[in-house]
Amino acid sequence: MKAVIMGAPGEPEVLQLREVETPRVAADSDVLIRIKAAGVNPVDTKLRSGGTFYPERMPAILGCDGAGVVEACGNAVERFRPEDAVLFYHGGIGGAQGSYAEYTVVDERFLVHKPESVGYLEAAAAPLVCITAAESLQDRALAAPGTQVLIHAGAGGVGHVAVQLARLAGARVCATVGSQEKEELVARLGAEVAIPYRQTDFVRATLEWTDGRGVDIALDTVGGATLSRSVAAVRHYGDLITLLQPESDFPWKEARLRNLSVSLELMLTPELHGLKEAQRHQTAILERCTELMARGTLEVRVSRTFPLEAAAEAHRLVQQGSMVGKCVLVVEP
Repeated sequence: MKAVIMGAPGEPEVLQLREVETPRVAADSDVLIRIKAAGVNPVDTKLRSGGTFYPERMPAILGCDGAGVVEACGNAVERFRPEDAVLFYHGGIGGAQGSYAEYTVVDERFLVHKPESVGYLEAAAAPLVCITAAESLQDRALAAPGTQVLIHAGAGGVGHVAVQLARLAGARVCATVGSQEKEELVARLGAEVAIPYRQTDFVRATLEWTDGRGVDIALDTVGGATLSRSVAAVRHYGDLITLLQPESDFPWKEARLRNLSVSLELMLTPELHGLKEAQRHQTAILERCTELMARGTLEVRVSRTFPLEAAAEAHRLVQQGSMVGKCVLVVEP
């Protein structure tokens, strides 16, 4: 099969299309999938540039989520059969094979049936962003009717899903954006206020929106100074969730004085540590989000696609930031 191989950490050029052996069903719970599309996520670019979680297992095939068609199943697989359309999240962090390939083998517990009304591109783009947004707004904090939520980079991959999930929970949403196009998108998705962060102090705008109180929940998808400054935008006893590691100058003292709950979100943790209960929880999240997509109440926007052989170009685009929605590799047209 064809696959994009990462031989060593480095610039996007380290991603090379190669012929490799097609994987086979080995365990009773394994499912062989013919991949049609693979999501490209910021974590992929970080693993490519800085090295995977398993550097001793190089070379690696990146890609943490995707969608395709079941080719074969292990003897104990009960929920899937050949020709089923599926989406999945698994691998791509240096251990198990990722989705930048024509085929992959995935344990059935990481698979979800793809509804006919959901395209393969959108299905491939959904797993990581849906699970991350849902864990942030339902597990780390609780977006509920009437709560006021600030979402940074509201038009980005996780951000645009988080806006919708918060609104579906009955919360009021404001989101930071970097362009008029993104402002229009988050408004259409349900954000009450769009804050153009390049022209406007988002802390001041957030405090004005909340009558000086601060938001109940802030979801940071940017990190750095944005995360640090968000402390002042959250009400006392509020929740601040980040997808990034706080830097050494994060204002922990101010966060403590405000009695904030500061939460870290990494949806890869269950795979890294083999946490089966957490993995089942993530699959349940993805099933719910897929149902919402099928009903048309949740949109996972794919803004750019690239053929599998252009994975390096896709990485350059994602690494630049300022993406609207998601980028996807088309493996099988």
